[in-house]
Amino acid sequence: LNRDQVLRINVESEEHIHLLKELEDDQRWELDFWTHPVSTELPIDIHVPYSSLHVTKDFLQDNKIPFSVMINNLQVRKTSITFVLERYVTKIYSWMDTLVSDYPNLVSKMLIGTSYENRPMYVLKFSTGGTKRPAIWVDAGIHSREWVSSASTVWMANKMATDYGVDSSVTSLLDQMDVYLMIVNNPDGYVYTHTNDRMWRKTRSKNPGSVCRGVDPNRNWDAGFSGPGASNNPCSESYHGPHAHSEIEVKNVVDLVRSHGNFKAFISIHAYSQLLMYPYGYVCTSIPHQAELDSVGRSAVQALSSLYGTSYKVGSICKIIYQASGGSIDWSYDIGIKYSFAFELRDTGRYGFLLPASQIIPTASETWLGLKYIMEYVRDHPY
Repeated sequence: LNRDQVLRINVESEEHIHLLKELEDDQRWELDFWTHPVSTELPIDIHVPYSSLHVTKDFLQDNKIPFSVMINNLQVRKTSITFVLERYVTKIYSWMDTLVSDYPNLVSKMLIGTSYENRPMYVLKFSTGGTKRPAIWVDAGIHSREWVSSASTVWMANKMATDYGVDSSVTSLLDQMDVYLMIVNNPDGYVYTHTNDRMWRKTRSKNPGSVCRGVDPNRNWDAGFSGPGASNNPCSESYHGPHAHSEIEVKNVVDLVRSHGNFKAFISIHAYSQLLMYPYGYVCTSIPHQAELDSVGRSAVQALSSLYGTSYKVGSICKIIYQASGGSIDWSYDIGIKYSFAFELRDTGRYGFLLPASQIIPTASETWLGLKYIMEYVRDHPY
């Protein structure tokens, strides 16, 4: 039985970071960096295939880079979690229909286009009437292996529907604004994580001249496209694609947001690391609304952690994780959507992408408090 492992590295110097960056660029050992070598502050988690375990550990030891084994046997944990989680998430589209039929005056299902492999791309629209009211966009699952983002969004959609008319803050929000919720932003990748490769992140489009498939959909937006923190190698996990919006999944969202024209917030949900971030990722300079977004972020995180004490960091993408160009919230901010945020949900690496299903509802319910804070703030600060 092959035993892939996840190694956690706590780098001690810039030299270590430099060596690990070279390791990340080297495709031969097929290492999958779950978090990236950027600073001595943040640990680096690497999923190492069984066939490369010896060479990788030798490399780290030879260079005196300290590491520990975070997940000893990826395969076993993978299958048991897959089994439990599937109850939650593979039936998302049929669950949407149930929600719509249970709350027909509040929720509708919009088809915004199809994916590369021709799957429908649906958005749940929460609306109490009016046309092109000020709206809030929320998406999840743009990186397909980040299952807890889609699973949490299912829970939050249900919560929003059941709370309307019951909870005063949700009621007043939906009496004034619409909420668009996209639960599976990358349906092809998502299906592929269930059928072939649990760790798949990208889209499934074919790359001309390469055997490697897929583009990182969160490096494909027209915001500093193809700059630092995105790769031009089609085999890379962070390949930016041939041109901005080359991925139909990205273009469908871009077209909807642009044609609607009245989105006031754009919120993207990822996993994992427990962060709440605002622009920019593609440059490290501060945005004009930095002070306001930072303070909104801090209050949102305070609301989130009030439930279980889960600790979150707040900051701009570039300063808090790493420089990354072509990301969705940088694009939304640049087209004038002031309240652009990205969440990285639980955890901080103990399970990483393979968060146990038992943590879905706690994750969703705390995240909902943070998300609700942002939505209320946007409602109360029109522009």
